[in-house]
Amino acid sequence: MRKIAFIWSLVMVLTLPAMAQKDKRAQTILDAMSKKYQALKSYQASFTYASVGGGAKDSYKGDLTVKNDKFRLVLGGQEVFTDGKTMSTYVKETNEVNVQDYDASATSELNPTQIYTIYKRGFDYRFLKEQKQGGRTLEVIELTPNRKKSPIATVQISVDKADKSVRNWEIINKDGKRTTYSITKFTPNVNVPDSYFVFDKARHPGVEVVDLR
Repeated sequence: MRKIAFIWSLVMVLTLPAMAQKDKRAQTILDAMSKKYQALKSYQASFTYASVGGGAKDSYKGDLTVKNDKFRLVLGGQEVFTDGKTMSTYVKETNEVNVQDYDASATSELNPTQIYTIYKRGFDYRFLKEQKQGGRTLEVIELTPNRKKSPIATVQISVDKADKSVRNWEIINKDGKRTTYSITKFTPNVNVPDSYFVFDKARHPGVEVVDLR
């Protein structure tokens, strides 16, 4: 279960309800970034994941494909499939898949298709700095949850100044844990069939299906 929990840390910030105070420069950057991604019909992103804290250190490579309200996330030996109606979480190590109903509108739902709009609720945000990385100029925005009980201290998002793409983001928890995601490859408007977002039992002989619906 620990692995199932950590895979969702990619989008755990979506569970914080509230209205954010706005730094005008930060909002301009975030709005431009959000507009860029929401205009896409689909995209695929390869990324690296690194987590340090609590005496543990983890690092993985991941892959996320999004098409409208559908997504497929691969990370740390797990795959999450969502076709907009059903969510299936497959754990390769145990050859087990958990199947449940999917409701993107639920406030508790963790939804990668909304990763580029997380700043619109539950956060105060401000422009921090510009920094150089690999020949690019990045604009760094700091998001701070405005709910006191949130386990998150801050989220820093680095946006490419030239094309408004997200290059990396870091989640810092109040307990000191740091989780960093860095985009290594991004492909807009990929051509993928709807079936790509549905778990296929036939391709996983002997899989144990745990139906939670």
